[in-house]
Amino acid sequence: MHVNHDQDAPAAEAIGFDDFLRVDIRIGTIVEAEPFPEARKPAFRLKIDFGLAIGVKKSSAQIVDRYALEELPGRQVAAVVNFPPRQIGKFMSEVLTLGFADEEGAVILFAPDREVPNGSRLF
Repeated sequence: MHVNHDQDAPAAEAIGFDDFLRVDIRIGTIVEAEPFPEARKPAFRLKIDFGLAIGVKKSSAQIVDRYALEELPGRQVAAVVNFPPRQIGKFMSEVLTLGFADEEGAVILFAPDREVPNGSRLF
């Protein structure tokens, strides 16, 4: 799914600013987190509230190495909300929750350092 997690990899091919604007990255609050034992790679099923305009969306997130289920509800995260839904086993993931790999390759969620309104768009 990911092109390259290596922090020493060169930057990706240049894109225009209009291309960047087409990727709709929003902040939402996790309202529910559940185990996802059917996933090929360890993951959780998340429900994320992106506010009135977008609503609550589902996401599969491979974050089990660094997060416990009980600490996820109430946490704000960033996600791409305008990719087509993706079937992951019997689960339909509607948004791509964003994160970065730590030194061991585990995913660390990308989030604002202060609370912002759900649905806020990255610019």
